[in-house]
Amino acid sequence: MCGFVGFTGEIENKEVVLENMMNTIVHRGPDSAGIYTDEDIALGFRRLSIIDLEHGSQPLHNEDKSVWLIFNGEIYNFQALREELIAKGHIFTTHTDSEVLIHGYEEYKEDIVNKLRGMFAFVIWDIKEKSLFCARDHFGIKPFYYATMGDCLMFGSEIKSFLPHPSFKKELNEDALKPYLTFQYPVTDYTFFKNVNRLPAAHYLTFKNGKLDIVRYWDINFEPEDKGLDYYVDEIEKAVKESVEFHRISDVKVGSFLSSGVDSSYITSCLMPNKTFTVGFNRERFSEIDSAQALSKILNIESVSKMVTAEECFENFSKIQYHCDEPESNPSTIPLFFLAKLAREHVTVILSGEGADEIFGGYPLYRTPFSVQKYQRIIPKFIRKPLGLLATKLPDMHGKKFLLKGGAPVEKHFVGQAYIFDEKDAKKLLNPKFRNGPSVDDLIQPIYDRVKDKDDVTKMQYLDFHLWMPKDILLKADKMSMASSIELRVPFLDKEVVELARKIPSKYRVNNINTKYVFRQAANRMLPDEWASRKKIGFPVPVTYWLREEKYYNIVKASFLSEQAKQFFDTNTLVKMLDAHYSEKKNYGRKLWTIYTFLVWYNKFFIELN
Repeated sequence: MCGFVGFTGEIENKEVVLENMMNTIVHRGPDSAGIYTDEDIALGFRRLSIIDLEHGSQPLHNEDKSVWLIFNGEIYNFQALREELIAKGHIFTTHTDSEVLIHGYEEYKEDIVNKLRGMFAFVIWDIKEKSLFCARDHFGIKPFYYATMGDCLMFGSEIKSFLPHPSFKKELNEDALKPYLTFQYPVTDYTFFKNVNRLPAAHYLTFKNGKLDIVRYWDINFEPEDKGLDYYVDEIEKAVKESVEFHRISDVKVGSFLSSGVDSSYITSCLMPNKTFTVGFNRERFSEIDSAQALSKILNIESVSKMVTAEECFENFSKIQYHCDEPESNPSTIPLFFLAKLAREHVTVILSGEGADEIFGGYPLYRTPFSVQKYQRIIPKFIRKPLGLLATKLPDMHGKKFLLKGGAPVEKHFVGQAYIFDEKDAKKLLNPKFRNGPSVDDLIQPIYDRVKDKDDVTKMQYLDFHLWMPKDILLKADKMSMASSIELRVPFLDKEVVELARKIPSKYRVNNINTKYVFRQAANRMLPDEWASRKKIGFPVPVTYWLREEKYYNIVKASFLSEQAKQFFDTNTLVKMLDAHYSEKKNYGRKLWTIYTFLVWYNKFFIELN
């Protein structure tokens, strides 16, 4: 796991600028650094040593130094690819997974991405062609940002690495705020920084003669094949065990995160590491430490845990948002920050359970409640549908969600796992210049259009797979682990596991018995019933309760009354919401936290770092 940064074009003191840019991401690679520059390009690399500790430095080049590489991630099938490329005459000088990308590019050009099994973001500079080839992995596990500033193209693992470049102009992207208030995370392909974009998952970028092209090279295609429940239980067991074996490859110590849920528990039972890591909060229903310790004891694994205080969270929240690059108000970002910090005291590589819910159908929202099922059976569709569509125009009120689920198409009521502010409420709260971002329909309908012939469960999974998973779940997993210089790996997001998952009929994924049904059956072969069937919790955070404590109420209130807040929001409304929440008249916890997160992020990047 590493970090990289680079840019095209000629500037004064190119090496000094590049080193300053690299210094902003030293947390991604504290073990070593390397640079390559010529008249056309600058490539910088920070390394966290995982495989071939002695010879894995980058930038890496081919035999005649005509092709150069900077790469963040792991290629799990690199040994097979290496043998294949050696048989074709390529000469390797290291035993790293990185080198297969160079020779693979020489042999297969852009098609190399279709041969890779792993997590990756990389840049290849071809001197002879004077062209850049950049790619991001199939699922968006590793980040890749690029910025166009005049004649300069910048690219890197984190946005903050662009700040020292003399051509970088730091401006807030006003269109990013409105959709963020609904989704809680940066949902667009452009970022909160004007002219800075993220390369989408499963895409590659080419840059030659000043022309930039972006191409999708893969997409998940859910095509169910009903081979029976037992068949898929067997296949999931085999695929997960094989993936964990690939993901354990390392020349440094490996551990696993462990909550009380089935995903991390299944990974732990397959990996059987020396240590598991868990954090919790000292409040009832907000700690999974006891459950994690209980499973670790059953498996005879050492459990390492920490109880996190509200004071620690608020003290570190600005740092957390700095590492996120953009505002990320998912409360689970906080425990993940402390979890990675705890694990780094013991290991350098950690396995985690991200991705299982999106590919196997694990979220509760994927299930239709029994009350809605009854309503659908009793009331004809020609009555339910207009009532459901009418409900889309109603304000938040009791019964609205029932009517939506019962009659409206899924495209009209499901926007993903987080829905913070209704779009109309967000616009009212914002000052006029920030009301012009894309609508919710603008963002979700093009994704739904690609699966319009699929069932509702598949549609919801597909949307989450393309928005929630790469832009929230995997983003915070990468940024929070890298903040503590630890490599986080996600075995469920493996090409072969996903290839299997896409063929499982939705009735085996989500049914009246449970979510992630067939997956739980497979996990149950390794885990006690209690862990295989347990409802999803996932490191819950008591932000709602913190905002009802005087100390933290005052901190947030001061933020809401700041001059910065007045640039963006109707602050009178913000304070009224905060007061109503504090007095327990309303529960605005998640809404308030989403706004507070943005203000903390803005203060860090546009006030403190000016």
